[in-house]
Amino acid sequence: MTIEPAAEVLILEAAEPAERRVGLRGEGAILGTVSVAGFLLLWQTSVAMGWIAPLFVSSPARILVTGFGMFRDGSIYPDLAVSGEEFILGFGLAALAGIPLGILMGWYYRLNAVLDPFVNALYATPRIALMPLIIIWFGVDLSAKIAIIFLSSVFPVLVSTMTGVRTIDRDFIRVARSFGATDRQLFRTVALPSSVPNLLTGLRLGLGHALIGIVVGEMYGASAGIGFMMQTAGATFQTDKVMVGIALIAAAGMAMTRLLKALEKRFDAWRPDHHL
Repeated sequence: MTIEPAAEVLILEAAEPAERRVGLRGEGAILGTVSVAGFLLLWQTSVAMGWIAPLFVSSPARILVTGFGMFRDGSIYPDLAVSGEEFILGFGLAALAGIPLGILMGWYYRLNAVLDPFVNALYATPRIALMPLIIIWFGVDLSAKIAIIFLSSVFPVLVSTMTGVRTIDRDFIRVARSFGATDRQLFRTVALPSSVPNLLTGLRLGLGHALIGIVVGEMYGASAGIGFMMQTAGATFQTDKVMVGIALIAAAGMAMTRLLKALEKRFDAWRPDHHL
């Protein structure tokens, strides 16, 4: 059987001692840093040599200078505050709704049978297609942005949590039953812990959708926010500001994804397949 390079690295990490695994991770970090630095250097050189017009893609140096200027004069802070508030409320509501509902749908077959068609239909519907209805229902104020962020991120959280509950190791259930565990005890001590790794995966997936929802919502109708700033700058051909907005969204997404990945790795041993 042919082993792909990525899979081969995973096998080596599992077979080698801790020092070897740390070395592989360090090598990966170095390669990633070098590749990013090389890309930025090539980008800057292409603009400086006139191969690419800065009007279309700006340049790393121009983006850095523009971003520093926006932070220095304070013009970026109101947009960051608005987008941050929208993200916290929208993504927070998605987690508060998606996690309990996913657990219940994964645990109760009849509830899943009733709600599954609606979940599948809404999950498959592009969120941008719902924007006209959201604007009609909520207007163009903060509640509309929260609604689109909520709808963008709730379904990955719900589906991943439901999958986690439905993939519980049956041996755990049999052992708990043999010790006389009630349905409530089984749910609290087996179902909930087993769903945690998939739950965190769902939050990580929902995070990316939430960030997309911020930009989409603010581009449709807003007076502040990172998406609004990007749209306004794009309409006036201020490519530097557009790229600053993209960099801020990407940086926020990378930081929060890294945090969730760390939590996911911490609870990875709780996955059912680790006990088979």
